[in-house]
Amino acid sequence: MASYDSQNLLSGGGRTNGSISVVSNRANGNNEAEKSPFLEKSEPVRLTPAWEETNLSNDELNFKGLTMERAKMQLNPPKDKMLLVFIVLMIHGIGTLMPWNMFITAKSYFVDYKLSQNYTGVGSEYGTYFLSSLGFASQIPNLLFNWLNIFVNLGGNLTKRIVYSIMIEVIAFVVTVVLAMINSSEWPGAFFWITMTTVVILNMASGIYQNSVYGMAAKLPFKYTGAVVLGSNVSGTFASIISLLSSEFASSVRTAAIYYFITAMFVLLLCFDTYFALPLNKFYRYHELMNEKEMESNKRLNAGSRPPYWTIFKQAFPQLFNVFFVFFVTLSVFPAVHSDIKRTDSEFPVPEKLFVSICCFLTFNVCAMLGSLATSWVTWPKPKYLVWPVVLRLVFLPLFLFCSYQPLNITRVLPVYIDNDWVYWGIGIVMAFSSGYLSSLGMMYAPQSVEPQYAMTAGMFAAAMLITGIFTGILFSMLFPMFVRHNFLDWFH
Repeated sequence: MASYDSQNLLSGGGRTNGSISVVSNRANGNNEAEKSPFLEKSEPVRLTPAWEETNLSNDELNFKGLTMERAKMQLNPPKDKMLLVFIVLMIHGIGTLMPWNMFITAKSYFVDYKLSQNYTGVGSEYGTYFLSSLGFASQIPNLLFNWLNIFVNLGGNLTKRIVYSIMIEVIAFVVTVVLAMINSSEWPGAFFWITMTTVVILNMASGIYQNSVYGMAAKLPFKYTGAVVLGSNVSGTFASIISLLSSEFASSVRTAAIYYFITAMFVLLLCFDTYFALPLNKFYRYHELMNEKEMESNKRLNAGSRPPYWTIFKQAFPQLFNVFFVFFVTLSVFPAVHSDIKRTDSEFPVPEKLFVSICCFLTFNVCAMLGSLATSWVTWPKPKYLVWPVVLRLVFLPLFLFCSYQPLNITRVLPVYIDNDWVYWGIGIVMAFSSGYLSSLGMMYAPQSVEPQYAMTAGMFAAAMLITGIFTGILFSMLFPMFVRHNFLDWFH
């Protein structure tokens, strides 16, 4: 009966030119093999000589941590069955812009109810400057924390950043619901500043959450970044529909606001639950494993070094500019200008009471969502040429000014060149669809423009540029009342 030297078979050192040396010769009860000079001088056995040239670590050579499940996944990469991961990332996309969309869509609740003279009994400018103040309170912390989150690991690992951010947002919405329940007619100033403080806290958390979600999506195939963008556009549609339903079926403005903000809390809790469901999905685990291996390989090549942020930024810059400019143009006109355009045709089918809700908020959000969804089937133009339609969207700035834009407490001098509500609605549809479509392409192309191991960082840069575009667009929109008050066309004569 032959005996094999199992210790030598399992050891990892030495060269044997591809052969496995086996020591037998133990026969008839003799222990001659134990005395053999060959055994004393033999080298440990290497199973596959080709492995020696890969310089893999001992852990990998001995298959440390490689379970049968992982081995199967690498041999047969799993698929996203029923698009579960795509749907989960879309839900997180809804959550990333939930604070912003819920507050701007509730403009009527804040301006026409809580801060109005009818409710407070006193005249104030809180309502006049509410939307612009909301823009600053939302986007400054969002902008700051989006950029910081790229370079500084705020809040620990990815799980902690996402979980803590969602919980802070839920608490902030609880405060908002409580404010809706309380009679604040005697302290409108305090209500205004408490609301703004809540918005600041909401968007500090949202900045970290949004950036982290885009970084998470960048580990997956590029269409999953598109799922997050799609979700952010669905978020606006969702807020618009909930606003319409709550106002139609609630018995009062106060009750409608309570239902409206409680719905946002449930959506955020859904994001919380689905995040912990992701690791249970084989498709997600497979891509997380691939990403870990890529990161581990990169660490061996660049031990202790930080990601080359400037190089990544330069390589991804064309797509980062596209993302920035799409949102700059969009936020220059929506919601500040778009929501102040009045109905001009009494026979237009949308009643005046619902004109802004339907022709502005609902139209923009639905069409932006459809534009974002279209990138699942069409990805044109290619990255090199995307900049052209992005820059051409500048035409929307004067077009919206030529409509019946009537900013609050401003006397318009610029003539109304577009006084047809159907034409205005058509312009709004094209602007919204192009915003969703082109922004999704830019967000998907950005991680592809760098080396695979830097895709996550490029995705986080793209998220930060998205917020930068929103912020600068909001700032620029503050000049539009001046354009119509002084007839900006006279400047070109």
